[in-house]
Amino acid sequence: MSDDSHLSVRASDAERDSVIDLLSEQAAQGRLTLAELEERIEHAHSARTMGELQTLTHDLPTGTEQPPAHRKATRWLVSVMGSFAKVGRWRAGRRVTALSLMGSGDIDLRGAEIEGGEVTLTAIAVMGGFDIYVPDSIDLEVTGFSLMGGHDQRGSRQPPRTGAPLVRVRVYALMGGTDIWRVPAEMEAASLKRLRKAAKALEK
Repeated sequence: MSDDSHLSVRASDAERDSVIDLLSEQAAQGRLTLAELEERIEHAHSARTMGELQTLTHDLPTGTEQPPAHRKATRWLVSVMGSFAKVGRWRAGRRVTALSLMGSGDIDLRGAEIEGGEVTLTAIAVMGGFDIYVPDSIDLEVTGFSLMGGHDQRGSRQPPRTGAPLVRVRVYALMGGTDIWRVPAEMEAASLKRLRKAAKALEK
């Protein structure tokens, strides 16, 4: 029997769960973003062989290596009479506060590294607003209060994955508003403008 023969062996539910646990642990250490974690877990659930499972963890440590040095966590995002875009790979603090005063901001949590499986984002908009993007498989909790403004969940209506990371969004708006876009994994490469257009189509 060749050394690679085990790769064609059928994977068990326990082996899939073990890989999912490893992926979640590595995401908590900053090696995977939210979007990467959700994409790999989706593939883990559908993997049929040990080889397919191995491809999901081949670039991750086995557990004996030291955790990576974390990049500095972002805790504040501010827009005053202007705009910003927090996109790409970044590390979110357990609590992030975004403030918009007569401005706007794009906050893409798909590329965020989070600790402990959850993050709370407080979005305060005064005559301004935000567009916030999250994978549609994560657990999303949206609360808040808007006066002469509003906040909505937009895009995909897919139910969250059991055991997925939790993103809490707290919105407080005065003459402003915030849209939280739930984005399918297949739209990962789209620009934010195209992403919003495609996500709107999912609402019909």
